[in-house]
Amino acid sequence: MLLVPYPNLVVGDDEFGRMLVDILRENGVNTDGVCFDMEARTALAFVTLRKDGEREFMFYRNPSADMLLKESELNMGLIKLAKVFHYGSISLIAEPCRSAHLAAMKVAREGGALLSYDPNVRLPLWPSEEAARSGIKSIWFDADFIKVSDDEVHFLTQGDPEKEDVVMSLWHDKLKMLLVTDGEKGCRYFTKNFKGRVTGFSAKVVDTTGAGDSFVGALLTAVARDPNIFDNEPKMREALTFANACGAMCTTQKGAIPALPTAAEAEKFISNSKAE
Repeated sequence: MLLVPYPNLVVGDDEFGRMLVDILRENGVNTDGVCFDMEARTALAFVTLRKDGEREFMFYRNPSADMLLKESELNMGLIKLAKVFHYGSISLIAEPCRSAHLAAMKVAREGGALLSYDPNVRLPLWPSEEAARSGIKSIWFDADFIKVSDDEVHFLTQGDPEKEDVVMSLWHDKLKMLLVTDGEKGCRYFTKNFKGRVTGFSAKVVDTTGAGDSFVGALLTAVARDPNIFDNEPKMREALTFANACGAMCTTQKGAIPALPTAAEAEKFISNSKAE
């Protein structure tokens, strides 16, 4: 499968930017859409780990290269090839990146891609909590698939994320699936025709960085292979079990990318867990 960074990766023409591109290539990611900004630096995120493996973030940008992405820099031909167009909310915070983000979504939709949205709330980057809620919800009704964490459900609704009516307040009729991740407890899924919960896996947590991305990446791989999976609950549950395993495995090592498991490693992890 062709993996492409969304929608065009923009980095500074500096050591950090070149390092990131090299890492993507080493991991089999197509970098044809990468842009190097000659003026701005690559954004930096510093992650501090607590004893329980949870994280705190500190960001250095304002402005960084990713914030300055223009619509004219988008590789529209590459976007039109996408089966799944996955995005977050950070690129909605400031112009010109916001307009580029919206233009990329439009082209992906016109090309027949499924629009996948993981808000990935990072409050320190937004001017205020209300600005974050408003910005995140501004494109809510454009998505075909939305993944949120239980914490994000609470933030967006100000309600109890364990209550189904609170979760379903985030539903809209264009959605194929709304997915809520509950950490080590697994995840809950809601579609037009079925709903349920898939239990998670126990793991010795070292670093939770990248666990959500590992989960989503594993699930979207299944979606790209079979777009009809949203209508097939047994297949969806199988895909979510695999995604839960990938998310759990990612927490057992330090670092987001080094901790990502291969498909074979995830399948072995699932088999061993069943045996136990």
